[in-house]
This record gives sequence, structure tokens and C-alpha cells, in this order.
Amino acid sequence: LRLFPKLSFLLQFVLKHKEFAHLREVKVFPNALNPHKEESRALIKAMIDQVMALHEDLKWFHIGCDEVYYLGEGEESKQWLQQQDNTPEKLCLSHIKAVASCVASSYPAVTPIVWDDMLRGISEETLAESGVPKLVQPMIWDYAADLDVEGKVHLVEKYRRCGFSKVWFASAFKGATGVNQSLTLIGHHLKNHLQWLEVASNSPADVLEGIALTGWQRYDHFSVLCELLPVAIPSLAVCLQVLKNGGYSDKIKENVEKLLGMSNLETDTFMSASLGTFPGSNILALVTQVSFYLKSSVDELLEGNRYVTGWFSPYHRKRKIIHPIIMHHFQPDAVSLLSKWNAVVQDLQAAMEQVFHKSTVEEWMEENVQPSLQKLQQVVDDLDKA
Repeated sequence: LRLFPKLSFLLQFVLKHKEFAHLREVKVFPNALNPHKEESRALIKAMIDQVMALHEDLKWFHIGCDEVYYLGEGEESKQWLQQQDNTPEKLCLSHIKAVASCVASSYPAVTPIVWDDMLRGISEETLAESGVPKLVQPMIWDYAADLDVEGKVHLVEKYRRCGFSKVWFASAFKGATGVNQSLTLIGHHLKNHLQWLEVASNSPADVLEGIALTGWQRYDHFSVLCELLPVAIPSLAVCLQVLKNGGYSDKIKENVEKLLGMSNLETDTFMSASLGTFPGSNILALVTQVSFYLKSSVDELLEGNRYVTGWFSPYHRKRKIIHPIIMHHFQPDAVSLLSKWNAVVQDLQAAMEQVFHKSTVEEWMEENVQPSLQKLQQVVDDLDKA
């Protein structure tokens, strides 16, 4: 089991800044780098050097290069593509080759890895002639629970014929199931890994270098947070045990439960009977409570209670009027519910602050807690004013 650095070529986290905006392939989109500028190559070289300085004895370096949708649409690229025999595929391959060569020249003991999606549709002849297969190892990614096993095996064979010495697979133990997903559905990721095992068993024995278990924090640099890492630790444990043991069984499930300190791990729903003793289990328990019950309990009080909808509507709240007898039918419930959730949220915030940067805690709370909690707080405040 190894960790290796990844340099994402969805360079949003750099190209969003004003000082680097001139290096975008398309002026208004911070998704892709202009491959024609010398300054672009200098930026990539600096990023590689910074990452390498923090990691000793590396064997692999992931240089990214996935989903470069707007490559070829910049003005310089359009001019380049007008020249004879130039194609978007060759443009992509030439940039991959340049970056991989940069790694190879400065760090000859390190093998670059690239995401494979930009390579899948390129012909075997074009791939082989580019020289890229001699420089990098492709990482084939698919995070679905029902991936096309036969298609993946054919893709492995294609890459082997092109001259790639080894390939990687990329699965997911969290993320990939919803851009604002807060809880991890273990069953989805379990099936994904079982199918990757099937791809591996049907591929040439010596072609697979390894599998990367991706754990998404966001879908891209500008999206909201998806599942937090502590929430997904049980999923990671299951997926690692699946890969280690070559499958999944009741015995493996029992082993995972023992490792996590859980009496019964649920894989087909989001709810497990026991909380667990693993680091971060308190965050999982509190996030589960918030995700399942906060919004529903507030909505039930404010939209399903006839005393609120009938005697304390927005019209009444705006004018600060309410029948005193009616108020006693739901004010205690509102105050009690607010007190309960404030206590839960306070515990969750304290637990998260032990793990995450303040900005991450703030963002997660604003996205997942505050909309319902503020709505409930406002009703309580309006009752006091009325």
C-alpha cells in the first residue's frame, strides 16, 4: 500500500487566480492550461519540484491530465491545429510527453502516471507513434458499481499493444455517488472494487502495476464538499479488505467490524447499528444524525404542524401576532428542538475542528446545518417577538 502525489491537470486551483489567468487555454475557463506558452511549462515544472521536495524516495508521480475538455479551443491551439497533420489528439499527447519528459529528466527514478480518459479514443497507431507509452503509465478510472468489465479488459489489452509497460486501475471508496453526498453508501464502492478484481483476473498477469483507491473531497475545485474522510473510513476498510482478500464474505465482514469496533456494519444502507471505535467514528455518528434527522425534524415542525401553518404563518410572523393559547401548543416543542440540535451541532463542530481546517468546518456547516437550523432559530425568535 503506497500513497503517491497527484498533480491534477484540472488546474482550477491555480488558474482561478488573476496572476495565472493569462495561462488558461480558454480565457474564461480556469479548467485547462495553454500548452503553447513557455510560462505554462515553467509553472508545471515549479509545481512538480515543490511536490517532489516534500516526498522522498518516490517511485510514481501522478501528473493528472483528465477531462481536458477545452484543450484545442484556445487561439494559439486553433492556429496550431490549422497546420498539416496536427490534431487535438496529437496536441494532447505532445503536452503529456512534455510534462512526462520534465519529470523523467529531473527525476529519472520516478515514473509518471496519467489518467487514461484522454487516451481511450486515440488510435493505437497514434499512441504508439507519440512516444508517450515509453514515458508514462496510464491509470484507467471507473467508479461505477456496474462498470463494463469486458470493455475494461479490452482497454488494458489496447494499452499493452501500444507499448505501455504497465497500467493502473482507479476505484473510489468515497465520492462519485453525488456531488453533495454527505454519507457514504458502502455497497456501491464494494461492488466497484469487486468488479475491478474481475477486470484484473481477466487481464494479463504482469500488466497491472496497482490500484488507486480515490477518495473524493469535491467533484472539482469549485463544487461543494462531498463525504468527509472520517465518514468514509468504514468504506475504505471494506474496500481495502476486498482487495487484500480477493473478494468479500461474512468472514471478511466480521474482520472489518472488529477492526472498526463495530458490532454490525451495514453496507446496503447508510445506517449501521453500532457507532464504532475507530478514529473519526464520533464524526460519522454525528454527521449521520444531522443528515437523517435535522432537516426532516425542522420541516415536520414548521410545515407539518397545523398550529404553525394555521396560526403562525409568514403573514402572522411579519406582523408579530399570535393567539397566546395557540403559542403554547408548539413553542415548547420549537425551543426544545432548537436546544437539541444546537447541542448536536456544537459537538459535531468540536469534533470536526480536531481534524479539519476552520474553513472546511465553516463550509460544511453552512451547507448542511445552517439552512435548517437558521430556519428553526428564526421561528423561535419570531415567537419571542410576537
